Amino acid sequence: MLNVPRPERGYWAKLAVGRAPLQPSLPDALPGDLLEWSNDGQPVRSAKPRAPSPHKRKPIHVPRTQTHGLVHGAKLHFLNGRPVEDGAYLRPLKRLLLDINASHATLDKALELANDLFNALASVGHRVMLAPSGQDLRRATIDEREIAGKPREHWHHGGLWSPARPTVVYIGTVAVGLALVEMSETALLRYVNGNYVRESDYVPPRGRYAAHSWTTTRDIPSGRLRLIAYSPYHRVNWSQHWQDTKGRSVRAIIRSIVEDIEAAAPDLVAKLEEADRQAELRHQEWIAEEERRKRMEDRRRIEQSVLGSQGQLRDVIEQWSKVMEIERFLSGVEDRAKGLGDQERAHVSERLALAREFLGSQDPIDFFRNWKTPSELYLPRYAEDGSPLD
Repeated sequence: MLNVPRPERGYWAKLAVGRAPLQPSLPDALPGDLLEWSNDGQPVRSAKPRAPSPHKRKPIHVPRTQTHGLVHGAKLHFLNGRPVEDGAYLRPLKRLLLDINASHATLDKALELANDLFNALASVGHRVMLAPSGQDLRRATIDEREIAGKPREHWHHGGLWSPARPTVVYIGTVAVGLALVEMSETALLRYVNGNYVRESDYVPPRGRYAAHSWTTTRDIPSGRLRLIAYSPYHRVNWSQHWQDTKGRSVRAIIRSIVEDIEAAAPDLVAKLEEADRQAELRHQEWIAEEERRKRMEDRRRIEQSVLGSQGQLRDVIEQWSKVMEIERFLSGVEDRAKGLGDQERAHVSERLALAREFLGSQDPIDFFRNWKTPSELYLPRYAEDGSPLD
């Protein structure tokens, strides 16, 4: 929403009797605040990404008892989702949520990590929020596999939930995307009575007749978390991640993560400036190429208009010759008819009139008037010296 002050309760009644308080001035815009509103979905103006100037700041603090606004009430929304298999990733119905992908068993752990991280960032003045609408910030593609980067099978389809907007933290005015995902691991599963269980947890039933089952290999949530910081700007690809290991939890290194994200902000700004510079160079090259194309097209159409005008003039001359031959023929018939008897001359004169009516206008001037000069067929856009014509 636009951060515009709202009138206090009873303001309009006070205004009606001339006792309204003074109108407050607009507050300074915070990183991520919308400066404009668009009713057609087009991107709106935002502050130019800039890293904060180096300054001595207070130590990073992680308040354990404070719930960040993005985390408050989020658990209920994550649990209220589409049905999933036991142990699978949750798929909440609400999409305006912080960017977390986790199973039911790991959701509390993920929310606690997110809360500590967001509070630690806020403790040193960095704003964590859902990306503002209309600012063209995109969410990175998230790979949930613990060993990422391997090609996926051709039949694989992404099963992770995706929020409507990325979660971002503003370091100065540069946005850094944040995503938290429970990593998956490849495990051998056994299908038993409609459910899949880990082969290591499977206990064969006693008795003569065992239930029909089989095994398969799948990627399933592992209980270990990965935090991803990335560039939400489409023109720059950058990311960094931290993940749980057997000997260390991501939650234990939150302070160093905050410092890493702060340290990455100036580099991200430099990458954005270079991307903008390269985009401007490409734009100028496109303008120059478009200008060359227009000039070439102008020359082609000038040449085409000259050839077209010449062809039209030859056609006019040819038509003129044909008209003159026809006119000489009709005039000759008319002269010969003068020596005929009255009845026969009247008959020939009647047929001459029919012939002229059938042929229509035979005035050569009409054909000449229809001829177009090259400049009438196409008006050049550039002069011979290459300068544009107004």
